[in-house]
Amino acid sequence: MARVLTPRAEDFPRWYQDLIAKAKLADNGPVRGTMVIRPAGYAIWERMQAEMDDRIKAAGAENAYFPLFIPESYLKREAEHVEGFSPELAVVTHGGGKQLAEPVVVRPTSETVIGEFMAKWIDSYRDLPLLLNQWANVVRWELRPRVFLRTSEFLWQEGHTAHATREDARAYARKILHEAYEDLMVGVLGIPVVVGLKTARERFAGATATYTCEGMMGDGKALQLGTSHELGQNFAKAFDISYSSAEGGREHAWTTSWGTSTRMLGGLIMCHGDDNGLRVPPKLAPVQAYVMVVKDGEGVTEAAAKLRDALRDAGVRVALDDRTDTPFGRRAVDAELRGYPVRVEVGPRDLATGNAVVVRRTDGSKAPTPVADVVGAVLAALDADQRALHDQALAFRQSRTVDVATLDEAIEAAATGWARVPWSAVGVEGEAKANGQGVSVRCLLRADGSVPDTEDEPDLTAILARAY
Repeated sequence: MARVLTPRAEDFPRWYQDLIAKAKLADNGPVRGTMVIRPAGYAIWERMQAEMDDRIKAAGAENAYFPLFIPESYLKREAEHVEGFSPELAVVTHGGGKQLAEPVVVRPTSETVIGEFMAKWIDSYRDLPLLLNQWANVVRWELRPRVFLRTSEFLWQEGHTAHATREDARAYARKILHEAYEDLMVGVLGIPVVVGLKTARERFAGATATYTCEGMMGDGKALQLGTSHELGQNFAKAFDISYSSAEGGREHAWTTSWGTSTRMLGGLIMCHGDDNGLRVPPKLAPVQAYVMVVKDGEGVTEAAAKLRDALRDAGVRVALDDRTDTPFGRRAVDAELRGYPVRVEVGPRDLATGNAVVVRRTDGSKAPTPVADVVGAVLAALDADQRALHDQALAFRQSRTVDVATLDEAIEAAATGWARVPWSAVGVEGEAKANGQGVSVRCLLRADGSVPDTEDEPDLTAILARAY
């Protein structure tokens, strides 16, 4: 295949930009830091949305929608929150040709406006828990934009919940972390994430605890793919989210928030992509099987259409490419770039022997297959390649992760991958030193790999890496 992309090993950032452009996933928007998500990219996002939405609803949350514009005074009620977001805010001061009485902030996240309405809607312990989710766009003014990874506007879901007790809030934040986020990322996206606790320095502004899913990208750097936060009673006190307890007293609620975004698309590209383009895990792929007419004539198009129908009847998401006026080689390159998991190539020569060619994107293998056996071969390939992409990513992460004893060793190891180091060997001062050298503590884990409640627990392990 002719070289279409800059090789990953030669220039990873350039490869990433090339792939997004050549696979027609997205484009840069007219305002610096914005992006246009093209149909091929948006189709993948829709599949992510659908899978995530199912999991969020299974966890008991309901979808709602809150305003894009938030009174500036709302953000100022929670001091840490406004301080954390101030550098990223877009503020509207004029509307309808007049100066506004109070500036409004374009939604960077919705804890404040949702907190205002939680206070209005919650009166009794019987109103708890209140479990809300919103699919929306948010704006955070980005100084160093990169499509899907850091853009001034992006799409996401943000969940917000209120609970009667700290224990219930913590349990729910972790439920979302594991049953929605980790389950989707590992089981559908095929990205083997490490799930852990953020340090106080990396914690979400206004939270008491932040839990994270971290994935290793193809250059050894880390990408934060989703976070879930315990907010304690900080926002409940700022917005008076309170309820009458069963005992008759007045109590403040305990709240959580959690979010994932179009950043997952960037993670998908950088985790699974190769020098020929995107590789989309079959469970996620909008098109799982791409049936291609190599050359028209001799009943080829009719045979290809029958294969498409048979695959669709078997539950496969399938598309037919019968554009024989476009050279087949060019169409095959485009299919590789788009990352369709399986191609079924139907041409006169193969059909004359009763075959079609099944091409697997994950390993590039091509297998002449009797037409009657194509559906079974495709189903088997989809199942095997879902596992293969995850296993390849896991093997890569393991090969690029080292155990070290000191902070200096961890910083050195972060040049090519991840370092596991005792948190006691890093600490708050060591974390600041690492940050000064472009390395961050991605998360903290217990010895058994489980997620700690606080960074003060004994014998914790820190994961250090360079990150996006």
